[in-house]
Amino acid sequence: MNFWRSLVGKLWITIIFLVAVVLITLGLFLLPYIDSNFTNSGAIKRLFLYTCMIGFSLTTFFALFLFTKITQPMQQVIEAANAIRRGEYGTRLTLVTSDEIGQLATSFNHMAEELEENIRSLNNEKGHLSSVLRSMSDAVITFDIEGRIILTNPHGQTLLETWSDLTWEEEEDNGPVPKASTSSEVPPPLRPLFFSTLEDGGDQRSNVHVRQGVWSVHMAPLYSEDHLRGAVAVLRDVTEEVRLEKMRRDFVANVSHEIRTPLSMMQGYSEALLDGMASSPEESSELVQVIHDESLRMGRLVKDLLDLARMEAGHTDMLKAQVDVGELLERVYRKFSVRAKERDIMLELKRPEQELLLGAADEDKLEQVLTNLLDNAFRHTPADRRISILASTVVLEGRSLVEIAIRDQGVGINPEDLPFIFERFYKADKARLRGESGGTGLGLAIVKNIVESHHGSIYASSKLGEGTTFTLRLPVEKQ
Repeated sequence: MNFWRSLVGKLWITIIFLVAVVLITLGLFLLPYIDSNFTNSGAIKRLFLYTCMIGFSLTTFFALFLFTKITQPMQQVIEAANAIRRGEYGTRLTLVTSDEIGQLATSFNHMAEELEENIRSLNNEKGHLSSVLRSMSDAVITFDIEGRIILTNPHGQTLLETWSDLTWEEEEDNGPVPKASTSSEVPPPLRPLFFSTLEDGGDQRSNVHVRQGVWSVHMAPLYSEDHLRGAVAVLRDVTEEVRLEKMRRDFVANVSHEIRTPLSMMQGYSEALLDGMASSPEESSELVQVIHDESLRMGRLVKDLLDLARMEAGHTDMLKAQVDVGELLERVYRKFSVRAKERDIMLELKRPEQELLLGAADEDKLEQVLTNLLDNAFRHTPADRRISILASTVVLEGRSLVEIAIRDQGVGINPEDLPFIFERFYKADKARLRGESGGTGLGLAIVKNIVESHHGSIYASSKLGEGTTFTLRLPVEKQ
């Protein structure tokens, strides 16, 4: 700091100037009288000169004293204040005096400690808030009053980057919104909710559909001293929840439909018996037989529902042991041979001569799989056609697998329906006419669960009018 611009420097110059003015004025009045009235005027002049020198020396000493006691401590205070301004909050003053400068240093150190503590608390709160935002599985996006994005968490940033790659269609004169306009502004799906939040000043909730996804959005206003300064949006991906809810509704509707038909028939035929509409024992027996068949059908439906529920919950009891697939196929082939003769359908079994062994499998469950597949093949294959059971071993991705194919020459499956045939209550009536002993619509779903519980896979291929092939692959080694 320049001494001449300091307070002490200015004070010293002022004192010297005043002393000089006084001495010069005094000299101008006294010098004429000294020469005329005093015999030794030279001594008087020297005394006057010495007095001036001593006066100027005393003022200089006084200025240095003030510089040491005031200017230097003030310089330290200024440097400490600048250090805190630069963010060095640990800066402290070491001045130990009992005057006002010492009191100023004490107050400064106390202020610095309080400021450092407040800054530390703010940083801790900021870090805590940042950790909470990062750990949230939901996307959090904060907008200012103009709709600009001012804060996001990692999930929110990822969501914005994903949405920025999309071209939004809006009912405006400007046409589609370009991709760049969504990078730092409210995305088009959130704009109605954002404007509603600003207008109403309250929380808003809504579900937003973006392509194949569904997002639950909760948007709340942000206030600063009773002034609305923006809004914060919390987005949660509820696509799976919506899908499961739709599956639940479809499941209830399908179960109701499947149960309603046998119940209606049982009720109708039982009322006919009660009303005495059967005119002969044969007709009564026929009505009773229909009621019995429908009760069995409903029992199969309930059993399949329970089996499927246990499988999907992972509560299926699997008694796994080594299984000879060749013997299993022979047993299933013999079981369906009689049915093939009755339906005039050619049933054939082709398998290699070597043994087909599975290290760990549930033989009863695999027999249920083959039975379901063959039952479907028989119900959808007309007479004088062929159903083949093919077995072999294959190696895929370094794994040895037993491959079993059930191939029929039935009416086939529509390609549009093929991806959905393993879903519950799938109906293939559009392409594969159901016989009089219609199934429950759960067979293929159960088959898929059993195969996957054996760490295997199953898929289907079909052509309309030519037939369908179900191929399942099971690992040879124990999993």
